[in-house]
Amino acid sequence: MSEHAPVTDPISEDGRIFVGRSNKPEYLNLKLANRHGLITGATGTGKTVSLQILAEGFSRQGVPVFAADVKSDLSGIAMTGEPKDFLAKRAAAIGLTDYEYHDNPVVFWDLKTEDGADGHPIRATVSDMGPLMLSRLLDVNEVQEGILNIVFRVARDEGLEIIDLTDLRAMVLNISDRSSEIRAKYGNVAKTSVGAIQRRLLVLEEQGANEFFGEPALNIKDFLRTTAKGLGTINILAAEHLMGSPRLYSTFLLWLLSKLFDELPEVGDPDKPKLVFFFDEAHLLFDSAPKALLEKIEQVTRLIRSKGVGIYYVTQNPLDVPDTVSSQLGNRIQHALRAFTPREQKAVRAAASTFRQNPDIDTEKTIMQLKVGEALVSFLMSKGEPSMVERTLIRPPGSRMGPVTAAERKSIIENSPLYGRYEDRIERESASEILAKRQAEADAAAEAEAEQEQQQADSAGPGWTSIFTGGNSRRQGVSEAFTKSLTRSIASAIGRTLIKLLTGRGR
Repeated sequence: MSEHAPVTDPISEDGRIFVGRSNKPEYLNLKLANRHGLITGATGTGKTVSLQILAEGFSRQGVPVFAADVKSDLSGIAMTGEPKDFLAKRAAAIGLTDYEYHDNPVVFWDLKTEDGADGHPIRATVSDMGPLMLSRLLDVNEVQEGILNIVFRVARDEGLEIIDLTDLRAMVLNISDRSSEIRAKYGNVAKTSVGAIQRRLLVLEEQGANEFFGEPALNIKDFLRTTAKGLGTINILAAEHLMGSPRLYSTFLLWLLSKLFDELPEVGDPDKPKLVFFFDEAHLLFDSAPKALLEKIEQVTRLIRSKGVGIYYVTQNPLDVPDTVSSQLGNRIQHALRAFTPREQKAVRAAASTFRQNPDIDTEKTIMQLKVGEALVSFLMSKGEPSMVERTLIRPPGSRMGPVTAAERKSIIENSPLYGRYEDRIERESASEILAKRQAEADAAAEAEAEQEQQQADSAGPGWTSIFTGGNSRRQGVSEAFTKSLTRSIASAIGRTLIKLLTGRGR
């Protein structure tokens, strides 16, 4: 390929990212990068490298990035790449004249909060997550989701903040105890459903969710940082251990997208994104998702680009992404697919049909012939239309291909500008403490009222009560309650008899 004209790495003024070469250089237009994208391909075909070179490109153009590292091999993006013959040959093959190895500004994050966390702890409050996301996390049915909605509504109406799972348990128990009181205003609260929710919460706690819920809660602006040199920070979530809790992983990332959508201002069509969000293992987001959640995903994907955020879904099979979402993904990198089963053959046909066809390429056939590091590429052009699909040799990354060591990760975390901001958990008064205080106050008031009643009875001298209490004016408990009830019943019966005698109704 030496006949190709030389290509240099783009600088920020270019407004584009060099991704690789087909019969021409292939660039991703920054102005259209918030129209979202899709990176697909079978395991081992080069998806992670494509994600890595896009993240590098965005960072060098001053665009912050968020990406989940599901296999720990993306963490090497923080380190300067090591010279290797195959990388140099790849650079020469695509005519990249100023290929160099470099590191990137990286902030590591983790959902773990105890010693041994692989990044700054990310926390959220239960109130912030809301009933829809929490229902997905707990995998509850429609009736149980309705109860969770009541829990959140009662908490809001009564000024109670649900910070962690302890608060949530206390609120669920509270509305169960008050079910007859709140039925008219909020709806029925079935005891069996309450029990099911409590069991689901136990499962969630066993999966480590207690570490995620709490404070200090994540400030989303910490994802939008740039360096003094104008480079965008690459935020890497340590997600390898989360693959054992796929529902927690996918719900967390969806919550994160929703939080970005809710908190970021409208920016229209910026010259470059404010943030690019890579959603790896995207199939976990859509697997068994209820209709309400799918609608939420579609809405966020459709509208968040007006906030300057680009979403890039990364998955093995293009069929993993529903059509309503896939139709919004304008920038596409398709690595090789295999077609040994009917479903795989269907996936190849589906992938081929999503591209603007090139008369010089049999797209469906080419998808199965692509080598590692090659991809079919189509990016949006200046007027928003997709380019014709091209078989492209993806450029090599400048950073390390492979994970950081434990010592390197520790050093990056401790030298981060955010170090110390999230490491220590904050405990403050919230729903569980307030409810416990209310219960203690109610118990104290009831005891005071009983004491006052007893004092009034004592001041009136011996009476019916003394027959059963043995003259013990301080006696409390079941016998006193029974005595008071019996006294009221006898008095009521005597009253009715006197009325009948005086009115002549008993004759």
